[in-house]
Amino acid sequence: MTTPAAHKFGLSFEYFPPKSLDASFRLWNAIETLSAFDPDFVSITYGAGGTTREITRSAVGVVAKNYDYEVAGHLTCVGATEAETMAVAQEYGEVGATQIVALRGDPPKGEDKFTPHPDGFSGSLELIRALADLNQFKIRVSAYPNTHPEAASAQADIDALKAKFDAGAHSAISQFFFEKDDFLFFRDACVKAGITQKIIPGIFPIENWSKTRNFAKMCGTPTPDWMDRAFGNCKDRETERLLSTAMCTELCDDLLSEGVEDLHFYTLNDPSLTREVCRALGRTLRHPKLRAAS
Repeated sequence: MTTPAAHKFGLSFEYFPPKSLDASFRLWNAIETLSAFDPDFVSITYGAGGTTREITRSAVGVVAKNYDYEVAGHLTCVGATEAETMAVAQEYGEVGATQIVALRGDPPKGEDKFTPHPDGFSGSLELIRALADLNQFKIRVSAYPNTHPEAASAQADIDALKAKFDAGAHSAISQFFFEKDDFLFFRDACVKAGITQKIIPGIFPIENWSKTRNFAKMCGTPTPDWMDRAFGNCKDRETERLLSTAMCTELCDDLLSEGVEDLHFYTLNDPSLTREVCRALGRTLRHPKLRAAS
């Protein structure tokens, strides 16, 4: 059963830029479908080394122009000079973005570790400081309920997050996780470390358990044995989807019951499971709020 105030939670969605005509149709179908839940903001990811720079900027601009909610463009430090990176931020602002998700970024494909561009930012802290100096964007950053694979320890991860906030970040969006206690213990540890800014849990509805398990391993997110057994008992695709919806809804409901105020869904440009979870949580479908023509 959902909490009485479940429908009042803050809501946001992440999408990635399309690389083909078919992918473009899927993206805009996802945005149109989930806009009916009246999100607070949506974010558009940014390919490694700026590989989707123009597509991301275009998608950010279309959302900013046509929908009555804020949009955040992702921005990384990978494979670009400081000037090039800040030029992307400027482009985001010009097309209507009010927020930026500031990230160091993953190493390019084929490389084991992040290596800063000789004339680029050394990492997310320098990027956050530069963005904060602009005083133009709400800056969101990443957080890791399950310790980042490159972090020396869980405490080092929390210290790194606090440094991001001290550098000028406004809030954080967490990596996805599968156990509510992973996030709740992390949240408590952050409070103990003196972090007062909001940390939004990242929610990942499971479309395909086998693929999700492999992806989680790459991200350093543990997969519980009980989930392996549960999905292993599914006899067909429909049963797996029902199980995924139920699990994700229960996770979100538990978080809301523990005082979490916002949820951020990683949609993978597929609105179906996210839509079902939001409906189960009590969010009312509305017509998408479009911006009035100027």
